Amino acid sequence: MTYVGELISIGVAFSWTATALLSEFGSKRLGNLRLNVLRMALALAFSLMLFGVVTGSILPPGASTEAMGWMLLSGLIGYVIGDFCLFQCYIIIGSRYGQLFMTLAPLSAALMAWITLGQQMTAMNIVAMLVTLFGISISVMGRGEHHKVSLKLPFNGVLFAIGAAVCQGVGLVLSKIGMDHYEVGVDMPEWLIPFSANFYRCVAGIIGFTILLYFHDGMTPLREAIHDKKGLTVATATTIFGPFVGVGFSLMAVQYTAAGIASTLMAMTPIIIILPSYWIFHEKITWKAVLGAFISVVGVSLFFLDTK
Repeated sequence: MTYVGELISIGVAFSWTATALLSEFGSKRLGNLRLNVLRMALALAFSLMLFGVVTGSILPPGASTEAMGWMLLSGLIGYVIGDFCLFQCYIIIGSRYGQLFMTLAPLSAALMAWITLGQQMTAMNIVAMLVTLFGISISVMGRGEHHKVSLKLPFNGVLFAIGAAVCQGVGLVLSKIGMDHYEVGVDMPEWLIPFSANFYRCVAGIIGFTILLYFHDGMTPLREAIHDKKGLTVATATTIFGPFVGVGFSLMAVQYTAAGIASTLMAMTPIIIILPSYWIFHEKITWKAVLGAFISVVGVSLFFLDTK
């Protein structure tokens, strides 16, 4: 079948859109930390079931000590810090604007790869970054008093969104370093590496979020959340569409098409999410918001299309 990779990439974009919308609803209902503890626990459970079916053992295969160390660090930065910031920005500014700022994640990954892996930054990369920033600024900037330009979103929400994008980009590079230390054998098909790697990221995630929850709210709210059937259903759906299926299929997409094409198609979430946000959360749609989202996605496209 032709265009398999492209179709998977578009499906991932819709999957991440569902994740963003569900996460906004879940964060407001259960709270940031409780939702993330449940999400990490469910992702670990799904991963163990997958390993049992594929390899006959519930333990994640193929990881060296170095790989586990890098993946745990990736989980600490990408999940604990990054997702905490992301879900907090959903509460403050909503998932639509949160996903718009997440177009900065590939750019932060490029900067991290330049610093740690020595990957070159080209002139087109810099242009792509500027275009992406321009698109975001169109959406989030408005006219203030005396016709001055001002930020039309809460400043703390913007900071959380930027922090989430930076942490996701850094976490992605750390994951790449960790997966390079994996050993592929007869009992370890190559496609299973991302799921095994994500297992260790989730281990770091559940430890980190549990500690934060314990010192912030105590464990009683978590027990209450477990008995919240609607909240638990949302947490399960968020886990399936996000760290389990979304991550796995995003890495599968690059096996069938060029990484640049796959990444560009998967970056369409800020555009796809506009209408669902209007229907579900009744967020106002303006031509500036649509134009800004489109320009930011074009910026990401320029960045990846420049990748060989």
